[in-house]
Amino acid sequence: MAGKGNIIDNKYEILKEIGHGGMSVVYLAMDLRLNKQWAVKEIEKRSNDKNNQVVVQSLLVEAEMMKKLDHPALPRIVDIIDSGRTIYVVMDYIEGESLDRILEQNGAQPQELVIDWAKQLCDVLRYLHSQNPPIIYRDMKPANVMLKPEGNLKVIDFGIAREYKEHNLKDTVNLGTRGYAAPEQFGGMGQTDARTDIYCLGATLYHLVTGQSPGEPPYEIKPIRQWNPTLSSGLEAIINKCTQANPDDRYQTCDELMYALEHYTEADESYKKKQWKKMRLFIIAVSLFVIFLGGGFVFRSLASKTNNQTYDNLISVVDSTSYEDKIDSYINAIKLYPKRPEAYIKMLEVYTEHGFGIEESKQFMNYYNQNFSENNDNTYDKTSGQIAEMNYQAGIIYLYMYDSDENSQETFRSRALKAYPFFKEVCENNDGSYANYSLAQSYYVVCDFYKNYVDNSTSVKEPTKELYAELITAVETCITNLEDYDNPDIAYVKLTMYEAILNLIHEQRRAFMRADIEAKEILSLFEMIYRNTDNLDVLQEKSIQKKASILEQKDLFISDIESIYNEE
Repeated sequence: MAGKGNIIDNKYEILKEIGHGGMSVVYLAMDLRLNKQWAVKEIEKRSNDKNNQVVVQSLLVEAEMMKKLDHPALPRIVDIIDSGRTIYVVMDYIEGESLDRILEQNGAQPQELVIDWAKQLCDVLRYLHSQNPPIIYRDMKPANVMLKPEGNLKVIDFGIAREYKEHNLKDTVNLGTRGYAAPEQFGGMGQTDARTDIYCLGATLYHLVTGQSPGEPPYEIKPIRQWNPTLSSGLEAIINKCTQANPDDRYQTCDELMYALEHYTEADESYKKKQWKKMRLFIIAVSLFVIFLGGGFVFRSLASKTNNQTYDNLISVVDSTSYEDKIDSYINAIKLYPKRPEAYIKMLEVYTEHGFGIEESKQFMNYYNQNFSENNDNTYDKTSGQIAEMNYQAGIIYLYMYDSDENSQETFRSRALKAYPFFKEVCENNDGSYANYSLAQSYYVVCDFYKNYVDNSTSVKEPTKELYAELITAVETCITNLEDYDNPDIAYVKLTMYEAILNLIHEQRRAFMRADIEAKEILSLFEMIYRNTDNLDVLQEKSIQKKASILEQKDLFISDIESIYNEE
């Protein structure tokens, strides 16, 4: 098995393991020629293991299939290396997070966003079905879809995809994921075809828009408005049709499904017309009530004043209030005035004291996505100082505190990608009058570098000397600002960032050298970080271990920097 630092075929340096399952391991690797990161899937051949032979053959079939495809939502296979005992498949490293991870962290996604995702997924399935012979994916589910930082989707894991064989009466193997798989994928009900993928896509959309997994007991798909009555009746009809048990009752092609997705609101209009008759008596009754009330305008003014006072009371709970009661109070304030940022800022303050993990992120993003997503950006003033403060504090808490139960380096990568859109909002919608604007710019530079150069497998463009210089300055600013960050676990927060920055620059050392960044600039930053680490008083065991780990790498990291520059 490969390990960190191994070089495959004199081309790809293994950086770390990023996943494993069954008999294969996936590594993150650096292309030594292009200074570009790839994912490398490794599997060892075992001649006496029949299961292994099947997996090896499946991997090769998957790779050969993918090599023929060219679609922006599909990963590229760039190299297949057979070393005799081991096969390596080199492919795009897909940045971002899987949709199942996003669901786990944030719950049901905004309807308009899900519609956009549905169109992207429908388009890639349409492309696969247009091949000769058609390729049936058969495993569409949130876990197999990656959301890239810029908002586009990538479909991954073609391990069970197959080419449609026109004369086959049924598939020979039952494959798929229970809850998402169509009935014909199990029990010998016939060969899978394009309509199978349409079923799987419908089940995936159901999970995304309701937050309810069809892959968990009782393994059923209910009308989506039973979970959320505000959802579109048109979207409900689309999902219902996609997930019919009989393939003949579904959309027959992705073209049909795409048309329905592009016109889903038309079904809503017919629903509204049907509801209008039921609403007329209610509207008449309300109208009479308003007329008899007489002082309608005065009433509204008093109600507004009362609501404002209630909101202020809800966000002004005393310090002695329990964590749960504080959060409940802030959520009630958000429900009263969803577009006012004060309650969101208060929630973030409490999270800072309490801890910020998957559940807290899911809770916060549930309300943030509903009210401040791109689909709602015309309903509030994006340039206001309070909106900037909300986004800045959200970026800070994701960058410094978000705990996703990953290893520290992966945690910081995930944190940077999650913090990126918040700092971007501050920088793109503020003229510099916001108090923390300059700091937000520095954080934005760091997160943007992670997004575009550390995780972007589709770009072969290297950062310029100016960008690397800007990155070093931004990192120094962030480290300095971290000294003033108030957090109960500040020592561990600092050490996590120190470690991530050291690893980032160490991995990019060749690129820094090629961009003509002087070694003394890098070594000066390293010395600053190591000095801060050495001077940091730590008491908790996790902080003691992390501090020791950082300092143990000091001589190696500095030696590696010096060696790269001495080569020239």
